[in-house]
Amino acid sequence: MTALTLSTAAATGLRADAIVVGVAKGAGSKGGLVVAPGAEAVDKAYDGKLASVLETLGASGGEGEVTKLPAPSGFKAPVVVAVGLGEVPEKDETYGTDALRRAAGVAARALTGSKKAAFALPVEAAEDAGALAEGALLGAYAFDAYKGMADTKAAKKNGKDTKAPLAEVALLGGKPRDKAYKAAVERAVAVAEELNRARDLVNTPPNDLNPEAFAAVAQAAAKEHGIKVQVLDEKALTKGGFGGILGVGAGSEAPPRLVKLSYTSSKAKKHLAFVGKGITYDSGGISLKPAGHNETMKCDMAGAAAVFAAVVAAARLGLEVNVTGWLALAENMPSGSATRPGDVLRMYSGKTVEVLNTDAEGRLVLADAIAKASEDQPDAIVDVATLTGAMMMALGNRTFGIMANDDAFRTSIHEIAEEVGEPSWPMPLPSDLRKGMDSPTADIANMGERMGGGLVAGLFLKEFVGEGITWAHLDIAGPAFHEGAPFGYTPKGGTGSAVRTLVRLAEHTASGDLG
Repeated sequence: MTALTLSTAAATGLRADAIVVGVAKGAGSKGGLVVAPGAEAVDKAYDGKLASVLETLGASGGEGEVTKLPAPSGFKAPVVVAVGLGEVPEKDETYGTDALRRAAGVAARALTGSKKAAFALPVEAAEDAGALAEGALLGAYAFDAYKGMADTKAAKKNGKDTKAPLAEVALLGGKPRDKAYKAAVERAVAVAEELNRARDLVNTPPNDLNPEAFAAVAQAAAKEHGIKVQVLDEKALTKGGFGGILGVGAGSEAPPRLVKLSYTSSKAKKHLAFVGKGITYDSGGISLKPAGHNETMKCDMAGAAAVFAAVVAAARLGLEVNVTGWLALAENMPSGSATRPGDVLRMYSGKTVEVLNTDAEGRLVLADAIAKASEDQPDAIVDVATLTGAMMMALGNRTFGIMANDDAFRTSIHEIAEEVGEPSWPMPLPSDLRKGMDSPTADIANMGERMGGGLVAGLFLKEFVGEGITWAHLDIAGPAFHEGAPFGYTPKGGTGSAVRTLVRLAEHTASGDLG
C-alpha cells in the first residue's frame, strides 16, 4: 500500500521523484490554461510561465490529462507532472472533491515505478486533503499477486518486468497538526485500504477464491479488527433451511457459506444491515452462459466484497452505529447435482421459488440472506449485487441502479453516492411487473418479464424483506468490474464499487443525519 503523509515542506526543496501540480481549462473560448492553487511556488520557479510552457507542450487542462516536463533549476525533484482538473471553477467556488480525487488517481498511476511524489494540488479544506489522499491511494492500486516473474532476472530479460506502484505520497498544503486534516487523511487511508482489499478479492481467480476461502479471509479480518464473525457451512445451512443458497451451490464441489460480520458500538443508536451477493464464480449453472460471457464471472462476488470492506472500514473508523454484514457465498456450476430449471426451492423465509433460469441465481442467495438479516430488525437493509445485465443495458458500465421500498431512503442513498463520487441512479419498482413472476407451482418464480429485468429482480428481493424494514437494493453489475483502460482512480478489473457509498451511509447514520 502506498504510504501517505501531510507535509508543510516547500515544493522547491522537497526530495522526491516528481512534483505534481494541477492545471485547468480557463473559462470561455479564450480562457487558456490555468495553473491551479497549490502550485504557486512551482509556477514562480518558471518565472510565472508554467501555463504557457505547458500549452506549448500541448496541455489543455482537460480532466485526466498528464504532461511531464523537467523541473526548474534548484528543485530537488527532477520532474514536474501537470495533471488536468477539467474546467476551472466558477467565481467563489473551489475544485470539487471528486475532481481532486480523480486528478490524484491519474497522477499516482502516471508515477508507477516512482519512490516518492509530492502533490502540490489545491487544498482549501480538510475534505480536499481527504479526497486527494483517497484518490492517490486508489489510483496507485495494482493487482500483481499472480505475476510471479515480476522481480526475477528472467522477467526483466524477457521484457516482462512489472513496475511497483508509487511508494510514497506527500500531500503539500495540508496541515499535519490540524485535527480535521489528520482525521480526513486517516479516514481516507482506512477506506482506501479496505476498498483495495475488495478489489483484490474481485480480481482473485476463482480457483483460489471459493466460498470457503472467502469466508476464511473474512474471519481473519474480523479477528484483526474486533468484529464478531459467524460462518454457516453447508451442514448449518441445511439445518437452517437456506434453500436458496444451497440450491445455487448444489452443482459445485465447493460448498456454499453464509458469513455474518457484526461490528457494534457501545454508543450506537441505529443498526444497519448490509447484504452482499457472493457468487465466487458464475457459469450460469444448467442455464449455461454462452461463450464470451464467462471470462469475467469471477467478479460476481463483488457485492459481498463491497459489504465485507464496508464493515471492516466502519470498525476501523470506530463509527457510532452497529453494522452487520451478510456475505451470501456460493459457486454456480453445472453438474449432475445442480439445480435444474423447473426445480422448486424452499427458501429460508418459508416461501417457495420455482427456478426458471439457474443463471438468475444471485437473487436466490440474496433472498435467503435478506430474510435472515431481517430477523435482527435493523433500521435499514441495503443489499449490493452484480445482479442483472439489464441494469447495464439501462445505465451503462459506470453507473449503478438504486431501488428501494422507501422513496426517501432511495433518494438519500443516491445523494450519498454522488457525494462520494460513485455514479448512481434511482430506479422504480413498478408493481405491474410483479405479476410476471407468478408461478403455477410455487409462491413465486425467479424470473419475470424480460423487459425491465433489473426492476423485476428488485421486486423479487423485496418479497423477502421483513415487514416494516426499510430496504434498498444496489445493482452494481455495470461498475463493479472495469474491462477498459484505467481512468481517474479506477483501475482495470475490480473497482470496489459501492464500498464508499456504504461507508458514507454508515457515517451519516451514526451522526443522525438519516432518519
